[in-house]
Amino acid sequence: MSITPKTWFWKKSFYTLRLQYHGCTNRPFFHIVATKRRIARDRGYYEQVGTYDPLPNSRNEKLVSLNMDRIKYWLARGAVPSNPVQELFGLAGIYPIRGTTYKKAIDNKAAMERKKNEDLQEPDDSK
Repeated sequence: MSITPKTWFWKKSFYTLRLQYHGCTNRPFFHIVATKRRIARDRGYYEQVGTYDPLPNSRNEKLVSLNMDRIKYWLARGAVPSNPVQELFGLAGIYPIRGTTYKKAIDNKAAMERKKNEDLQEPDDSK
């Protein structure tokens, strides 16, 4: 059975790479998993291909570990990453960097500059 041009656009991948929530209420931690597209977020999965810790550690780093061989395998099988996973893959160099990542970086830089200017303009009344 071949896919005709009229029907190919609605065919979606059977697999997806997404974040699976682990951790506590105030301490999120995510596993990056390969799963079926229509299954619930925290249900079963085929394979765990990485982890993501969104809270900064003592060195102000957000930790991500990726199993690149298995990620490439699932992408070759037709798995489609979710938007947050696509952003992580863009920062890791697997996917092109998304426009929202650039916008977030520009907004964060502007906020840091505003904060720096406010700190410089505050008079020192501690004397």
